[in-house]
Amino acid sequence: MNIKHDPILNVAAVEKHYTEQDGVPVKYVCTSELKTSNVPMDIFYRGTPHPTFGNRYFGVFISSDGHIKITNADSIEDTEFAMINVDGEWHYSSYRHHFKSFTDSNGDWFAIDGGRGYARGAGYDFFKVRDGKIIDERHS
Repeated sequence: MNIKHDPILNVAAVEKHYTEQDGVPVKYVCTSELKTSNVPMDIFYRGTPHPTFGNRYFGVFISSDGHIKITNADSIEDTEFAMINVDGEWHYSSYRHHFKSFTDSNGDWFAIDGGRGYARGAGYDFFKVRDGKIIDERHS
Protein backbone atom coordinates (compact mmCIF):
# COMPACT_ATOMS: atom_id res chain seq x y z
CA MET A 1 0.00 0.00 0.00
CA ASN A 2 1.26 3.44 -0.90
CA ILE A 3 0.29 5.52 2.16
CA LYS A 4 1.00 9.25 2.37
CA HIS A 5 1.81 10.33 5.92
CA ASP A 6 2.14 13.77 7.50
CA PRO A 7 4.84 13.22 10.15
CA ILE A 8 5.60 15.86 12.73
CA LEU A 9 9.26 15.01 13.32
CA ASN A 10 12.13 13.57 11.30
CA VAL A 11 10.97 9.95 11.56
CA ALA A 12 14.25 8.52 10.20
CA ALA A 13 16.15 10.26 13.02
CA VAL A 14 13.70 8.97 15.65
CA GLU A 15 13.89 5.42 14.25
CA LYS A 16 17.69 5.56 14.32
CA HIS A 17 17.85 6.99 17.85
CA TYR A 18 15.52 4.42 19.45
CA THR A 19 16.87 1.49 17.42
CA GLU A 20 20.36 2.29 18.68
CA GLN A 21 19.21 3.09 22.24
CA ASP A 22 17.02 -0.01 22.65
CA GLY A 23 19.01 -2.46 20.50
CA VAL A 24 15.93 -3.57 18.54
CA PRO A 25 14.55 -2.30 15.22
CA VAL A 26 12.09 0.57 15.62
CA LYS A 27 9.96 1.71 12.68
CA TYR A 28 7.53 4.51 11.96
CA VAL A 29 3.89 3.45 11.59
CA CYS A 30 1.80 6.61 11.24
CA THR A 31 1.06 10.06 12.57
CA SER A 32 -2.11 10.06 14.63
CA GLU A 33 -3.82 11.09 17.78
CA LEU A 34 -4.74 8.34 20.25
CA LYS A 35 -8.50 7.99 20.43
CA THR A 36 -9.81 11.57 20.34
CA SER A 37 -7.09 13.41 22.23
CA ASN A 38 -6.41 15.89 19.38
CA VAL A 39 -2.70 15.62 20.15
CA PRO A 40 -1.06 14.33 16.97
CA MET A 41 2.06 12.24 17.39
CA ASP A 42 4.40 10.16 15.30
CA ILE A 43 3.80 6.55 16.29
CA PHE A 44 6.56 3.95 16.18
CA TYR A 45 6.62 0.17 16.60
CA ARG A 46 9.08 -2.34 18.02
CA GLY A 47 8.47 -6.06 17.53
CA THR A 48 9.23 -6.95 21.14
CA PRO A 49 7.69 -5.30 24.20
CA HIS A 50 9.80 -2.64 25.91
CA PRO A 51 11.62 -4.42 28.78
CA THR A 52 10.59 -1.80 31.37
CA PHE A 53 7.22 -0.47 30.17
CA GLY A 54 5.87 -3.47 28.22
CA ASN A 55 4.55 -1.52 25.23
CA ARG A 56 5.32 -2.22 21.56
CA TYR A 57 4.08 1.14 20.21
CA PHE A 58 5.17 4.55 21.38
CA GLY A 59 4.23 8.05 20.30
CA VAL A 60 6.58 11.01 20.09
CA PHE A 61 4.96 14.45 20.16
CA ILE A 62 5.56 18.10 20.86
CA SER A 63 3.81 19.14 24.07
CA SER A 64 2.01 22.45 24.55
CA ASP A 65 5.14 23.82 26.27
CA GLY A 66 7.23 23.00 23.17
CA HIS A 67 9.08 19.98 24.58
CA ILE A 68 9.38 16.64 22.75
CA LYS A 69 7.71 13.91 24.79
CA ILE A 70 7.09 10.19 24.48
CA THR A 71 4.06 8.11 25.49
CA ASN A 72 2.75 4.56 25.31
CA ALA A 73 0.77 4.21 22.07
CA ASP A 74 -0.36 0.57 22.21
CA SER A 75 -3.97 1.78 21.99
CA ILE A 76 -3.39 2.64 18.30
CA GLU A 77 -4.44 -0.96 17.52
CA ASP A 78 -7.87 -0.18 19.02
CA THR A 79 -8.61 2.60 16.53
CA GLU A 80 -9.78 2.76 12.93
CA PHE A 81 -8.29 4.77 10.10
CA ALA A 82 -10.65 6.17 7.50
CA MET A 83 -8.52 6.45 4.37
CA ILE A 84 -9.17 7.55 0.80
CA ASN A 85 -7.38 6.41 -2.32
CA VAL A 86 -6.46 9.20 -4.71
CA ASP A 87 -4.57 8.13 -7.84
CA GLY A 88 -3.10 5.06 -6.10
CA GLU A 89 -2.05 6.87 -2.91
CA TRP A 90 -3.88 6.35 0.39
CA HIS A 91 -4.45 9.41 2.59
CA TYR A 92 -5.75 9.77 6.14
CA SER A 93 -6.54 12.54 8.58
CA SER A 94 -4.04 12.48 11.44
CA TYR A 95 -6.17 14.11 14.12
CA ARG A 96 -9.59 15.58 14.86
CA HIS A 97 -10.30 18.58 12.60
CA HIS A 98 -7.33 17.72 10.31
CA PHE A 99 -9.23 18.30 7.08
CA LYS A 100 -7.47 17.24 3.87
CA SER A 101 -8.82 17.60 0.34
CA PHE A 102 -7.54 16.37 -3.00
CA THR A 103 -8.33 16.52 -6.68
CA ASP A 104 -7.39 13.40 -8.64
CA SER A 105 -6.05 13.18 -12.18
CA ASN A 106 -9.64 13.07 -13.54
CA GLY A 107 -10.58 16.28 -11.73
CA ASP A 108 -12.69 14.47 -9.11
CA TRP A 109 -12.63 15.95 -5.61
CA PHE A 110 -11.99 13.91 -2.43
CA ALA A 111 -11.80 14.86 1.25
CA ILE A 112 -11.06 13.21 4.59
CA ASP A 113 -11.40 14.62 8.12
CA GLY A 114 -11.74 13.53 11.73
CA GLY A 115 -8.59 11.65 12.73
CA ARG A 116 -9.53 8.81 15.08
CA GLY A 117 -12.49 10.76 16.51
CA TYR A 118 -14.85 10.54 13.54
CA ALA A 119 -14.80 9.93 9.79
CA ARG A 120 -16.04 12.57 7.42
CA GLY A 121 -15.40 12.69 3.72
CA ALA A 122 -16.34 10.81 0.60
CA GLY A 123 -15.22 7.44 -0.70
CA TYR A 124 -13.21 6.28 2.29
CA ASP A 125 -12.46 2.76 3.53
CA PHE A 126 -11.56 1.73 7.08
CA PHE A 127 -8.17 0.31 8.05
CA LYS A 128 -6.54 -0.87 11.30
CA VAL A 129 -3.00 -1.02 12.66
CA ARG A 130 -1.67 -4.53 13.31
CA ASP A 131 1.89 -5.56 14.10
CA GLY A 132 3.29 -2.19 13.11
CA LYS A 133 1.45 -1.85 9.79
CA ILE A 134 -1.70 -0.16 8.55
CA ILE A 135 -3.77 -2.94 6.99
CA ASP A 136 -7.09 -3.47 5.28
CA GLU A 137 -8.57 -6.20 7.45
CA ARG A 138 -11.05 -7.13 4.72
CA HIS A 139 -8.18 -8.37 2.55
CA SER A 140 -5.68 -9.68 5.10
